[in-house]
Amino acid sequence: MANTKSAEKRNRQTQKRRARNAAVRTTVKNAVKKARETLATKDTAKSADAVKDATRTLAKAASKGILHPRNAARRIARLAKAAKAAKA
Repeated sequence: MANTKSAEKRNRQTQKRRARNAAVRTTVKNAVKKARETLATKDTAKSADAVKDATRTLAKAASKGILHPRNAARRIARLAKAAKAAKA
């Protein structure tokens, strides 16, 4: 339990950030999941849009510091590789 005013404030800030980060992580997971599902259906038009959306979401999360930049880059690369394989 926080004993000082500054510790209480720090606690409030942490709780806000944690909630925001959790929401963004959920959005990222949903976008990647949607992209993988559309890639499995072999619908090139829909899958291209879904991969583009997932890539944008991952890059945004990395730029905000919610995901590590290398983690996001790795996930984007894997999605792109899967998209290329599905296209061929």
